[in-house]
Amino acid sequence: MNIDLFIAYLQHKCGDELFMLGLYQCVLAFLVACFVSVVAIPVVIRISELKSLMEKPGERRAHTTPTPTFGGIAVFAAILIGYFLWPSIDQTDIYRTNLSIVGMTILFFVGIKDDLVGIDPTKKLLFQVLASIILIFFGELRVDYLYGILGFHHIEEVVSILLTCFIFIALTNAINLIDGIDGLAGGIATIASGTFGGWFLLTNHFTMACLAFTLSGALIGFLRFNFSKTSKIFMGNTGSLIIGFMLAFFAVRFVNLNASYRYEPTAFFNAPIVAIVILIVPIFDTLRVFLVRILAGRSPFSADRNHMHHILLDNGLSHIEATAVLCGVSLFNTVMFFLLHRNISNTLSLIILGCLFGLYMFVSFGLKMRAMYMSTHPRLRKAMLRREWKNSVAGRRRIVDYL
Repeated sequence: MNIDLFIAYLQHKCGDELFMLGLYQCVLAFLVACFVSVVAIPVVIRISELKSLMEKPGERRAHTTPTPTFGGIAVFAAILIGYFLWPSIDQTDIYRTNLSIVGMTILFFVGIKDDLVGIDPTKKLLFQVLASIILIFFGELRVDYLYGILGFHHIEEVVSILLTCFIFIALTNAINLIDGIDGLAGGIATIASGTFGGWFLLTNHFTMACLAFTLSGALIGFLRFNFSKTSKIFMGNTGSLIIGFMLAFFAVRFVNLNASYRYEPTAFFNAPIVAIVILIVPIFDTLRVFLVRILAGRSPFSADRNHMHHILLDNGLSHIEATAVLCGVSLFNTVMFFLLHRNISNTLSLIILGCLFGLYMFVSFGLKMRAMYMSTHPRLRKAMLRREWKNSVAGRRRIVDYL
């Protein structure tokens, strides 16, 4: 990316009255969604406490006290209010964005039931397929062009439908799987939706941009409580399912739009690679965990403490530190790719991503071995316990349980 050309492009856009109107709308949508989220979450916390709708600590839980787990309700409400409050500037994507709200609403109720009484994984998967099919068939949203990756360009309609459905299901569940510590899923989703929203805004797809920034605003409001020590709340499956679905919608539409406008200067010739890089942490972590479980002879959907955030916690990092590391990795990779991607072919980019995944596997293995060594070596174990004691009340409670 040429920084000077990018700055000149921004200066040109700032002189465009339609762009400034879209920017103004996106900023307002962001602020309204953030405000609604901040106002709604204390109400959700209070109702959860009154009705005893709290998630209790457990072997795989990182928290040590009962905590409300319906933050997704506030995020959902904030998205609806922040998005529908404004008239649409462009009509290109208004129908698709409305369909995405339909799919999100389906998953919202699935998540509510899952958080309250649990739901069969097969049924959950079927509802995810239903939400995806609504956009694929009614919204005609498909990944049908692969930008020459491994020699593939246009693909058959049936293949594109199956591929798009797989992308929706994979990304929805990837966000659900990384929602294991404070701020991680919300932080990653905020960075990703803000990045997609920025591109939609700069390319005059204002409806998509407004929806993306609405999601970012709702998540910023949620994170204020997710990191709180006195008013903590989790997003639950309700939140992670709708957030994952919306990020999948942004990613697929991003790839789809770049294919449609690939001869314009604002289009990316490697949009699928860009989308993967923006969501690199949930994608890499899900792939690694599934691979480790399969190699161990277990189901890829079996529960364990093999996620990277668990490994970082086992190495003595606090929730905030582990979240900062993984969000920093996501942000660093996104920025570096935007700066360096222009002279790299799509196939080479995919190979580089494969190498990065190999490095990710190696680092995670090393950290896992270090955590196991620390748990058995008395002096290192004592040092880690002292660190946890200083870090937080939760750390002190873990130490008491350990002793």
